[in-house]
Amino acid sequence: MLIDLPYRLAVSLAPLCLAAVLVMSGCQPAPGEEPFGPAPLAKDQPVRGWMILSDSVPDGLRVIERAPDYDINHLQISHHVIHDLRHVRDERRLEIAETMTEAAHEAGIQEVVLWDRTLYWLDYYPERFRTGPDDTIDLDNPEFWEWFKDDYREMLDKAPDIQGLILTFIETGARVEQQHSEKMETNQEKLAAAVNAVADVVIGERGLNLYARTFSYDEAEYENIIGAIDLFERPEIRLMMKETPHDFFLTHPNDFFAGTIDRPTLMEFDAAGEFNGQGIIANTWPQYMLDRWSDLLERDHIVGYVARTDRYGDTRMIDRPSEINLLALKRYYEDRTVDADQIYEQFISEHYGEDAYPHVRAAFENAFDIVTASMYTLGTNVADHSRMDFDPYRSSYARHVSGKWIDPPIAEVGHGVDREFHYWKDVIDRIAPAWAKRGGAHLEEVPDVVEAGWLTEEERMNEQFLRYIITQKDHGVELAEESLEHIKEAEPHLSEEDYDLLYHHFNHTLLTARLYRGAAAAYWGFRTWCRGEEHRSEFVERTTREGLLKMKEVAEAIREYPVEPPSGQWNWRSDADTADRYWEWIVEEGWPEDTWGYDTDMGGMTFPMEE
Repeated sequence: MLIDLPYRLAVSLAPLCLAAVLVMSGCQPAPGEEPFGPAPLAKDQPVRGWMILSDSVPDGLRVIERAPDYDINHLQISHHVIHDLRHVRDERRLEIAETMTEAAHEAGIQEVVLWDRTLYWLDYYPERFRTGPDDTIDLDNPEFWEWFKDDYREMLDKAPDIQGLILTFIETGARVEQQHSEKMETNQEKLAAAVNAVADVVIGERGLNLYARTFSYDEAEYENIIGAIDLFERPEIRLMMKETPHDFFLTHPNDFFAGTIDRPTLMEFDAAGEFNGQGIIANTWPQYMLDRWSDLLERDHIVGYVARTDRYGDTRMIDRPSEINLLALKRYYEDRTVDADQIYEQFISEHYGEDAYPHVRAAFENAFDIVTASMYTLGTNVADHSRMDFDPYRSSYARHVSGKWIDPPIAEVGHGVDREFHYWKDVIDRIAPAWAKRGGAHLEEVPDVVEAGWLTEEERMNEQFLRYIITQKDHGVELAEESLEHIKEAEPHLSEEDYDLLYHHFNHTLLTARLYRGAAAAYWGFRTWCRGEEHRSEFVERTTREGLLKMKEVAEAIREYPVEPPSGQWNWRSDADTADRYWEWIVEEGWPEDTWGYDTDMGGMTFPMEE
């Protein structure tokens, strides 16, 4: 009897699309119907994946064109194309997804999947189901779940050529765990109910692959996730887990749970640097990629990887220096004896020539320390998705702190500082503005930190920590200057096109490091100065004044720079506007009285620029 088997037939294309082989049992296509497309990847097939976030069709097609060079057999179409499956009802988004799907299959990519995040915003769902307290959905109503499955059937009908979904079931619009149920007593049960309902359609009816994607802000959410996974009913449900807990920070440890759960698990890597420059500046760090990958591949249940290849707009990594990160993932998955030296040599020699190799490599090798000395401060990221924003971006001071995931929470800082800091008592209590330590959702995510009394509600910035910060930022500038000099030395060995690309790429990097240095001196120097006369040493006043002037000078250089870098979520030139805002607040208008409803303790204060 076949009636209980998935009805979807699929054929698997060989890498060069030379043959089609029937691989799944079920109902045959009706006479005259076209055969179904490629089959979803089988459980025993390794996954070599890329993810396209941008809705730029030319960039997406170029990424797909290069996919065979990396033996890619799995492509995720996400974010600005299909972030929720409901986006298939948007004609523009659907057309882009169809174009990329067709191109991917023609390029020999077997499995194309779309992203989804359930539940969507509450008003997406009919009022007749929102009968719980505060208009929440009544999850005990069986009619809701029938409507829910019908909705997925309709959406999947609009994307008949895909092979699966990536399903984020936490951090969604209408969080399912916040909906009403008297039958389901735990968050885990509610989360699992949503995933199981989607799986009934995606796996049970359509024979597609479903990857449940995990994401967590804190350890309590991880408990919900792990408990929910235990309640997944279909063994075919796979997992996709990030390389790090929560988000993609260079100072975070590897994800703790990846590979520990008995389900095929796909590792998600941010090779494109969402918080770390987005490929707009130098993000060339194969050693970092190998360090992550070598640990994760030692764990059970890891079946492959998917790498993000852009961060919106035209920030694709392909054909640019940061493509080296993709090569590192590929080569190590094939051969665990591969080291960073081999990755540097292969990538640079193939792209820029053997004669240029030593100079270009020297430039590339500085990238990790440039970014962690500039976009990070004493071990914690201070950039809003790569945008320079020390204040008022509050996530830097709790949500994104690597100390959330490290026990004991110790930051090891090099960059000329060369010492250890307690992430909370030393770093955050000093560099966070007072308002950010007085409350808010970000602090609710670190209750143990608050309960331990590691953060005080007063301003704690002082000259000692200002010196540490300036030392670190100076180190980033020095390395960026070194890298640009290495590119200049490589000029005789590079084509004109390659030299121009690399020269401007590392000049963008240098200007970024210089802007961070000037703005850091201005911002943290001013905060120290505002504490009163006893903190207004000659060093503090000189550092603040010089930082303000340098910040303004570099901001103008960025605004006038003749070559525009790629642009995505982070627009490189927009940091000049942030610098101007700091100048206005510190020198001209006075610092704001409050931020997010909390007193800043610096309201109305200005710094005197005269000697």
